[in-house]
Amino acid sequence: MAEKKEQRRGLGRGLSALMADIEPNAEAGQAAARPSRTLPVEQLFPNPDQPRRHFDADALDELKASIKSKGVIQPLIVRPKAGETDAYEIVAGERRWRAAQAAGVHDVPVVVREFSDEDVLEIAIIENIQRADLNAIEEAAGYEQLMSRFGHTQEKLAQALGKSRSHIANLLRLLTLPDVVKKAVQDGKLSAGHARALVTAPDPVLLAGDIVRRGLSVRETEKLVKDAQNPRAEKPAKAKGTSSSGSKDADTKALEGDLSAALGMNVSINHHAGKESGAVTITYETLEDLDSLCAVLSAGR
Repeated sequence: MAEKKEQRRGLGRGLSALMADIEPNAEAGQAAARPSRTLPVEQLFPNPDQPRRHFDADALDELKASIKSKGVIQPLIVRPKAGETDAYEIVAGERRWRAAQAAGVHDVPVVVREFSDEDVLEIAIIENIQRADLNAIEEAAGYEQLMSRFGHTQEKLAQALGKSRSHIANLLRLLTLPDVVKKAVQDGKLSAGHARALVTAPDPVLLAGDIVRRGLSVRETEKLVKDAQNPRAEKPAKAKGTSSSGSKDADTKALEGDLSAALGMNVSINHHAGKESGAVTITYETLEDLDSLCAVLSAGR
């Protein structure tokens, strides 16, 4: 029972607990008690549940150069691969494994440990979160895995990882975004702040494209989403020479909403009383908005 209890302490310990038994500055006697060994890189395999799916090319190049110069200093943590002989699954250190292969290194130092599937996933998530290696979507996917597969609650994750419950809840909401928007976050085109604002947007894909194209800040994105949610909340001043026919019919209001959402600007349609003519008023906030509007109008020629 004591052994099982110790194993379940994995959540929240992070990589520091793993490194305690291979710390370079450890006493010689302690190091000898848990020796590391080398294994060929071809005997190592990535963790299929690794929450990080994207590895920064520049960071890998830097690590490759370091490995070429000094070798792999910190051992990888691995476990025996189920059902296979002389095969091991990487628990911590996939970046080092990738960089070592790129550097032409054939053998890397490892520490072989026994871990359950739950321990492996927890360690992988915690390692990456502590090292800020995950983007917001990957971090959220990791939390979702811990909750759906292993029954962890938001409260438990928050306490164990030193995060606020609201932080975890807000990240989990990002998983409801369309795949196109999530990919923009993973590719670094949108920040987590942009993505959080888009969660409540009526058309997040359309607005995401506008945000990337115009380079909007998070604050500007929040306003854009608010305007898209309430396209007629702020009615522009009536154009000279026009008059209102009173309350607008449903078709006119729907058209205003569609145009406002498509342009990301307030659009007002005012019919001349008793006539078929009228005016369309587009309100822009910045010169960049005006440039964008001109580009849209010019593209239709």
